[in-house]
Amino acid sequence: MPKVGKYCKAYPIARFREYKGWAEKAENVKKDHLYLQENYVVTDGIFMDERVVFDDVTPEWIDFCKNTLKFEVPVYDEPVMAKNEENR
Repeated sequence: MPKVGKYCKAYPIARFREYKGWAEKAENVKKDHLYLQENYVVTDGIFMDERVVFDDVTPEWIDFCKNTLKFEVPVYDEPVMAKNEENR
């Protein structure tokens, strides 16, 4: 079963190609945009483990994603119900 992560963000392919170490798996590129997953793998769909286009996750790649693409995984608050149960 395909794995859906908690967060991914779509970017035009051209943005990823700005990275000097970009080497896509062309057989998986079928659209004008790709998805940057929370684990910094790039896919051609919303699933983290299918149609992987780029998976050479290095400190330089993470830096590019954070500083050039401004990619940031949001921090979600705990549901109110969970907080209330802790106080019991």
